[in-house]
Amino acid sequence: MDRDTSQLKKISRAAWGIIDSARKVTFNLLFLFLAVGLLAILFSNDDPKIAKKTALVIEPKGILVEQLTAQTVGSLIDQARGAGSAETLLKDVIDAIDAAKDDDRVQLLVLDLNSFSGAGLTKLQDMAEAITNFKTSGKKVIAISDFYGQDAYYLAAHADEVIVNEMGEILIEGFGRGRMYFKEGIDKLGLDVNIFKVGTFKSAVEPFELNGMSDYAKEANENWLGDLWQIYLNDVTVARGLKPQSLDQYAQEYPKLMAQANGELSAVDFGLADQALSRVEAREYLIELVGENKETHSYNRVGLDDYLTTIKEDRFGRETKGNKVAVVVARGTILDGTQPAGTIGGDSTAALIRKARNDEEVKAIVLRVDSGGGSAFASEVIRRELEKARADGKPVIASMGSVAASGGFWISTSSDQIWAHPSTITGSIGIFGIFPTYQKPLAKYLGIRVDGVGTAPLAGGARMDRELPSEMGDAIQSVIERGYREFLQRVADSRGMTTEEVDKVAQGRVWSGSDAYKLGLVDNLGDLEDAIAAAAKLAELDEDYVVSYIKQEEGFQDKFVRELMAGAISASNQNTISTSPLNRMLLKVQHAAADFGALNDPNHAYVISNIETD
Repeated sequence: MDRDTSQLKKISRAAWGIIDSARKVTFNLLFLFLAVGLLAILFSNDDPKIAKKTALVIEPKGILVEQLTAQTVGSLIDQARGAGSAETLLKDVIDAIDAAKDDDRVQLLVLDLNSFSGAGLTKLQDMAEAITNFKTSGKKVIAISDFYGQDAYYLAAHADEVIVNEMGEILIEGFGRGRMYFKEGIDKLGLDVNIFKVGTFKSAVEPFELNGMSDYAKEANENWLGDLWQIYLNDVTVARGLKPQSLDQYAQEYPKLMAQANGELSAVDFGLADQALSRVEAREYLIELVGENKETHSYNRVGLDDYLTTIKEDRFGRETKGNKVAVVVARGTILDGTQPAGTIGGDSTAALIRKARNDEEVKAIVLRVDSGGGSAFASEVIRRELEKARADGKPVIASMGSVAASGGFWISTSSDQIWAHPSTITGSIGIFGIFPTYQKPLAKYLGIRVDGVGTAPLAGGARMDRELPSEMGDAIQSVIERGYREFLQRVADSRGMTTEEVDKVAQGRVWSGSDAYKLGLVDNLGDLEDAIAAAAKLAELDEDYVVSYIKQEEGFQDKFVRELMAGAISASNQNTISTSPLNRMLLKVQHAAADFGALNDPNHAYVISNIETD
């Protein structure tokens, strides 16, 4: 019996060895196949063929951003389940449109806005400027979409012709600001959220202490929302040749107008669109303009990504020699330590600035800020690095994007000049601390209590599973108040103001870029190109300088895994979850709570606004 058992074990081990070897060989071959395929794609020199008469199709996916969020396996999976959002790099769009203006092959620019989710007003303005510049070539621009949201229509309005689906609509809803408030839910769970803040208008933590928006927050929000709405109305009505009051009426009275039209309100009759066509009719119309592709049976076209490969002078990203103005993009929440692209890390962003500072060919630095703030400690790390660059003789210009508030303003103060768009959301000069504890639900639901002794009053005080000692609370409040004084001083030194003067426009209040300019918080109004030109002027550079974007380097292994994972997720077509309205609502709750969960300032001190980027 023992002999039989022994023989059986030997046979089993041998069989498993064969199976395991076959498994390894199979997976190794599969990996090799995928690796070869990826390398073939990466290093292929076969540029897309473009017809002599073609349309450049700009089809932005998701949101327009200043910097693409670094894609990890986790973020790709989140996108697949509807927890993430697609992104399109604004610079790529503008580069393509600018190149197409002088490209004889491109006879038409098509803005396909069906997959466009939106963008901050400054980004819309930058893209609209590129569209307007393209039209000076005499070539036509056509916008096409089944439905137009407010942001999509802003871009469409700058086209020569707007086409909407015959069953579609154009929705102009105005600007609003709404947030989720957790106070009642926190109370029901028995959580203690200890909040420390300075600034009457510092409303970033209101969701944890109130059940609705405070009067102070309403006042501030109504002010900058009104400024942005007037900019939107003016830009769109001028582009479309409409009366400002007509577009405002469309937004204010849309339900009434729709009811009067028995649900058949015509965007064409209202002057917002030029044609209402089915997809088939729209395709046939475009074929008439640029001809038919016999393989696809659609109109001659080239997409953004394919077109970019044909216009990039150096596909492998080798740096051009010569005097440079370096652009460092600071986009997202400011966190301590090293963070991936799409988030501002105190250490990682400082490293990019240091790289630019130590590059002898870099003569000036532009910090492009698109951030509502975050860690006060990390903000100061970045500010100090910019300060060092200036001390080394390199001019620094801060260029504010859609949002440069709180910590975004903090890091901008170590610059020779601050530039903002009129529609930039900035200010929010204030600071807060937050320290949640959950000792009550532990005791109530699980019967778990924490007790102990220490050698000093603060020993073990920073524990989330016990009540925050009053001494620890007093210490944190002192840190917050010191941080606010430092913030005021940073701004005062930068702006040539007294701390008392800064305090009057601070208190956590948010301002539009135009108001910030009037108040002396920024030096000039203009876009990124204006800021780059200003940096070059300060560095006394001729017009032959190069603009160099300083980016985090991605290792080959990370890039390979990302590309592989992205392809797999795309092929799997996992879209079911993202289409669920309930799932989208739950994801919003998750996202709102996670924003605060990611904050990691070592002093629990945060300079962050209640305004989201992008």
